Order: sequence, then structure tokens, then C-alpha cells
Amino acid sequence: MPHYQSKILGTGIYLPKRILTNKDLEKMVETDDQWIVERTGIKERRICSPDGGEFPTDMAYHATQQALKTANLSPNDIDMIFFGSVTPDMKLPNSASILQTKLGITNKCACLDLAAACSGFVYGLNMAHAMIQTGMIKTALVIGSEMLSREVNWKDRSICILFGDGCGVALLGRAPAGDPSTIFSTYLGADGTGKEFFDQPIGGAVTPITAKHLEEESHYMKMKGGEMFKVATRTLAQCARYVLDDAKMSLEQVDWLIPHQANLRIIETTGKILGIPENKVIINIAKYGNTSAATVPIAFHEAITEGKIKRGDVVLLDAFGAGLTFGSTLLRY
Repeated sequence: MPHYQSKILGTGIYLPKRILTNKDLEKMVETDDQWIVERTGIKERRICSPDGGEFPTDMAYHATQQALKTANLSPNDIDMIFFGSVTPDMKLPNSASILQTKLGITNKCACLDLAAACSGFVYGLNMAHAMIQTGMIKTALVIGSEMLSREVNWKDRSICILFGDGCGVALLGRAPAGDPSTIFSTYLGADGTGKEFFDQPIGGAVTPITAKHLEEESHYMKMKGGEMFKVATRTLAQCARYVLDDAKMSLEQVDWLIPHQANLRIIETTGKILGIPENKVIINIAKYGNTSAATVPIAFHEAITEGKIKRGDVVLLDAFGAGLTFGSTLLRY
């Protein structure tokens, strides 16, 4: 069986035009800017237009155009689309198939949606890497795109302050022989015993949404923040250590850590557990809040365009989300 290496060929992002600041939220719920910043590190977030043009596949389309340009590829070079999202355009068809049509892809590439919550992008990236390794595909489009503003109860200050909308993508392809860019190690996992820490049980097959749910506003996302904090910091550190141990590398060899941007306290605590210097951790939560599956690719792309991450740098991607799902990727960009 063939064994190929894969590399990041290009990245892209789309951020909705509307900015919702903490001051704006002060007018909506009982909260204030200082309270939000001290507890989350978030100052503002992006919100999609409800009138159209910024739905998850719309954002993914624009972000993909950036990535294709960087990689000097055309849409028909894509062999498979991995679409990480818990806020798909619709139940059927899947968002990856909708995006395939929007991109004008005619090669009938495979299309897969991943509902792995905040770990969705890392899940897709690691699965794409495995398929490239075995020769099943040559090039994959991996996406994290979320419109969480549709699922947030804007009267619940414990939830609405946290989330934002946005999209990040990466093109992963077969690395030429001798290319230093590579993926060293990957890890994926889940623990369903923590499913009640962050859930949205209303609206599925078990409990279809009714007029009563809408009236009671019981159909929105719910989170147990304290439990999520404790398990997130522990699990993110474990995921990072796993890929380092698997690759027989040390934390000192890592140039950049890109953790899921859920909460500044979680990011800082994870860094302390690992013992990684603060100046090696990519953080952009103040500008965008928690965009679920999109946080890692957005942060990755921004760090590249800002000149922080350069070709040859060793980067550790680390994600954790509802499910509970988690995963990590250790790569040389």
C-alpha cells in the first residue's frame, strides 16, 4: 500500500461584516464589557447577515477562493470536501454537497459533513491526511464554518456573550518527495459520557421542535460552563502530549500552538499545564469569540497572513468540543 505525506497547500477565511461588541450586548442582556472580558477574553464577535449571502456554505465559498488562489489550484483539483459544522445550511442535502455546486466542481468529488462541534475542522484535517497517506485522494478541502448566531438564545447572557460566526478552510494535498512540509502525527477521540455538558437536545429525531419549545425558548444550546472548563483544559493538554509523544518530539520543538478559541482562561490554563510560553500560543478570541469548528482554521490563516507562522514552522493544532469530541494535529507548515 502506498504511503504519502501531506501538507497544507493553502488557507482562507471569511468573516461576516457585522461586528457585535460587548457594548452592544450591554443593550441586549444584563452584562457589561468588563464582566465579559474578565471571564472570557472576548471583546467582540462577527455576526452573519440573516438576509442571506453569509450562510455557512456562502462563507466557505469565499474562504475556499482564497485558499485555491494561494495553492494555485482550481476547484476541480479537489478530490474530497470535509465540511465541519454544527450549523449546516439545511438538514438535507449536506453542506459539502451544496458547496461543491457553488464552487462549480464537476469531478463528482466526495462530500462529507462532520458534526464534531468545535473539533470539526481538526477531525476533517486528520481524516483527510489519512486518506492522502493511503492514496485514496490527492487533495482535500477541509472546512470549519459556523453560523452560531442562529442557535444562540440572545436573552441568555451565559451563552450569547461567547459565540460568533465565521469560516476557515485549508487545502491539504500530497507533498512532493523531499518536501519538508508534512504532518507528523494526528489524534482524534471522543467521550460521550460528557454529552450533557454542552448540548441542544431539542430539534432532533428524539424530540422534534414544537410550538411549545419555541414559546418556552427551550430549543437553544445549553452549556455547563464549569464542567466544560475543567475537562477542556485537561483534555487539550492530553491531546497535545499525545501527538508529541507519537512523533517523538518535545514541546520545545513546537514553534506555535493553535488551540480552540473557546475562552481565554481555557487557553491560558492549557498553556500553563503544558508549560508552553505565552508568546508561542496563537490567540484571537478577543476579536471573534468562539466560532466552534472555525476557530482553529481562522487563527491558523491569520497567523500565516500576519507573518507569524512561516514555512518550516512546527505547528500544533488542538481542539475540543461538545460530544465530547477532541483532537490534535502536529505538522510542519
